[in-house]
Amino acid sequence: MKIFIVIDFVLAASLTDTIASSDLQDCFREQIRLQAQVRLLEHRVKQQQLKIIQLLEKKEIQYSDRGDENSAIDLGGKRQYSDCAEIYNDGHKQSGFYKMKPIQSPNEFLAFCDMSEGGGWTVFQRRSDGSQNLIGRGWTDYEEGFGNFVLTNGEYWLGNKNLHYLTSQGNYTLRIDLTDFEGERRFAQYTRFGVAGEEDSYEMSCGEYSGTAGDSLTGGFHPEVKWWADHRGMKFSTRDRDNDNYEGNCAEEEKAGWWFNRCHSANLNGLYYKAPILQRRTMELFWYTWHGWWYSLKSVVMKVRPADFEPNIV
Repeated sequence: MKIFIVIDFVLAASLTDTIASSDLQDCFREQIRLQAQVRLLEHRVKQQQLKIIQLLEKKEIQYSDRGDENSAIDLGGKRQYSDCAEIYNDGHKQSGFYKMKPIQSPNEFLAFCDMSEGGGWTVFQRRSDGSQNLIGRGWTDYEEGFGNFVLTNGEYWLGNKNLHYLTSQGNYTLRIDLTDFEGERRFAQYTRFGVAGEEDSYEMSCGEYSGTAGDSLTGGFHPEVKWWADHRGMKFSTRDRDNDNYEGNCAEEEKAGWWFNRCHSANLNGLYYKAPILQRRTMELFWYTWHGWWYSLKSVVMKVRPADFEPNIV
């Protein structure tokens, strides 16, 4: 009787081991199946991301193609204007896109004229909603310009070449308007702003700061940081043309074209996030002296106007 009990026990134990082994094999097979599904989903996500990027680029091309005389305020072609200040003082007080041709520019181009804040401001950069994809843009993109030249609040970069033609006409003032996600607005203003030509890699210069946002462009918030935070005298850098003072490539790391030093205390072409607070990132759209390193701003406008501008009130 005891022998049969022992045999039954051994058989039961063997059966249990067989069942456990079978369950383990089933578990492994299920794990492999799930891993394959995860890889498939990751592949599909990458494909969708690629399609989104392609659609954004297609949308941008459509905007650029529409950026003709039909999207600008038509002044009748009686006169060529060198900037928005001339347009304003010729009696055109409505903000919008206008055609202009700076003195040395070989061609006319469209730019948004901001007729607020005294009028006559030529906008060369606007970030408002992240609709323009800046990732992967190279030297030629920033040189020629890109973006939405149709909508009043559309995002665009006027182009380093056009910015050079504008600021080489005389003494220009730079104004930067910043807005955070709480709706607060601040500004930074700089005298003697200029951008050199292509032969100097569009080197940026500016003078004294005034405003409410703090001086992030020249590192004026502390004398010991100027060696890395002062953007004055810096050539423009992109992922495919590294002109910064950093041992790496700031433009590649920060996903933006900008006048990088080592690397920056302001990055107004940084990645656009639809939330303000970020953890341990500096690639975002930020201005250090206002919200610090890891706050992504909601919007920014960069614009220029002749320093001796006097609005014509007639």
